[in-house]
Amino acid sequence: MASPATARTVRPLDTLRFDTSGPPRIAGIVTDHLRALGAVPDRTDEAPPSRTERAAPSVGPGRFVLAGGGFEAARALTAWGAPGSGLVDEATVQAATGIMAVHGRREGGPRGLAADYVATATAVLTVQGLLAGLVGQARGGAAAEVTTVADRAGLLAVSQYLAADGADEAEAAELAPGGTPFISADGVLFELETLDPGAWAAFWRALDAPADALRAGWRPFQFRYATACAPIPAALHTVTRAHPMRAITRAAVLSGAQVCPLRTLAERAVEHDGAAPWSLLPLDTTGAARPPAPRPSADPTPGRPLAGLTVLEAGRRIQAPLTAHLLGLLGADVIRIEPPGGDPLRGMPPACSGVSARWLALNRGKSAVEIDIKSAAGRRRLRELAAGADVFLHNWAPGRAAALGLDADDLAPVNPELVYAYTSGWADRLDDAPMGTDFMVQARTGVGEAVRPEGEPAAPSLMTLLDVLGGLLGAEAVLAGLLSRERTGRGVRVDSSLLGAADLLTAPALRRAARGLNPRMPAGFRRPLRTADGWIAPADDSAAASRFAEDLRGRTTADGLDRLHENGLSATAVTTELSALHRDPRLSGPIGRDPYGAPAVPDPWSFA
Repeated sequence: MASPATARTVRPLDTLRFDTSGPPRIAGIVTDHLRALGAVPDRTDEAPPSRTERAAPSVGPGRFVLAGGGFEAARALTAWGAPGSGLVDEATVQAATGIMAVHGRREGGPRGLAADYVATATAVLTVQGLLAGLVGQARGGAAAEVTTVADRAGLLAVSQYLAADGADEAEAAELAPGGTPFISADGVLFELETLDPGAWAAFWRALDAPADALRAGWRPFQFRYATACAPIPAALHTVTRAHPMRAITRAAVLSGAQVCPLRTLAERAVEHDGAAPWSLLPLDTTGAARPPAPRPSADPTPGRPLAGLTVLEAGRRIQAPLTAHLLGLLGADVIRIEPPGGDPLRGMPPACSGVSARWLALNRGKSAVEIDIKSAAGRRRLRELAAGADVFLHNWAPGRAAALGLDADDLAPVNPELVYAYTSGWADRLDDAPMGTDFMVQARTGVGEAVRPEGEPAAPSLMTLLDVLGGLLGAEAVLAGLLSRERTGRGVRVDSSLLGAADLLTAPALRRAARGLNPRMPAGFRRPLRTADGWIAPADDSAAASRFAEDLRGRTTADGLDRLHENGLSATAVTTELSALHRDPRLSGPIGRDPYGAPAVPDPWSFA
């Protein structure tokens, strides 16, 4: 990928102006992203909304207007929750939507994310809605107003866990406290990664781990991406504590596994290059042999601005499939490129009507074509499909697309108007990057510190925070690419990454670290309070609720909430069982069931 400093960056919002207001963390990200895409503030005499250095309460609904460039004004609204729901900020939305429950599985009880995850996701979804509306207008549709409610962003973040909870069968791995990181004899916290059971076994044998422990540890380790916990035998943690990091690193090299010491936010701040979370570059169409073929079209509607567009998705696991899923929700026809025999993750337990519930959460509504991309005939077939597509999206390992002859430069000649999208782990921005998986990126970028307050050991969340946020950024980048194509008639290469997601999530902490301040939130931040029958999460501006901690232990959750409200404090009940989300009156939209019977969260946007 070209350097951010030298690339001829595509700016699809050139000549457009915007106005933003609302909760600072949401409005700040929306402002930054609109600027990066070429728009300028409408009120040039005023400073853009500041991004708080600490979590801030809501300052009312967010309002965003994007106009100019021959478009009718695109408008967006954001809110934390439905009126009267009691969802008023980051903490209360995390509590109500199950994020605290899933993130807390490692510890055995609900915990809040110390980073503003919901606000970050909501901001990206808001920009997606604005871009999608402009794409619809450019294709002849009417202007629309989009509303994004933060509780729906929270539900999207837990949608795979919710789907598994509502499946026809039980989890394939135990849901119990425990997980990584490990710690070495010399006190180094580190993440371990491998997708190969043979490498897992070889790593532990090199450290003289008990055979029964390494056998018992593989399943919870393998499924930690799915369950957000990993009750790995204590004997394996004991093994790493007996070896210095040098020996652990040697064992990883010999076995083919990878280890990554946890970096601090201060370390990440020093090396941070300030790059945007995505890049957009014009396709090189100098070798195009013909003009693009006419495409069948469908009229876009406000709720389906991408209707009539085709997305080819060659993605696995979460990041790229979620990107394509969001484009499908906006009306695109998504065609998955799967290997002969189909995607093996379709069979990953637990299942609904014979299909993986987690797979359905990201892939329902897509069609599929089986292609062997290792064969010349298969690659030829894929190029034929790309010639008639609007978007080609993949998350293959670095270098694989070029090796297969399926990189952007290879497909541009057959489709000069293609939006070529690559969702990666590192975006070629770090020379010493380990395997680009969610937990390794969390470890390498300081996310393990950012998501836990002062006084708690740094540890990456076992909730797939970056895979989901990376998928959101991927969809944002594709929509920006489609808008550029509609305005210029030229294809675009868009790159997004888990590293971009990590830097976006930790941005406030990185700024504090760069100024020499403590980047972590104070001890006890977003820690729910125990009641006689559950948990209560105070709003971020109601930290004084901790004074009532002992009193609340003897009260029911409902009584405890009344007690806090009587004292002028905002709080909400913590959802601890994801099944309860189906009947939670606080949520702004209902959770339904797809044709397979799997739980399906409401769309993150509403268009009117």
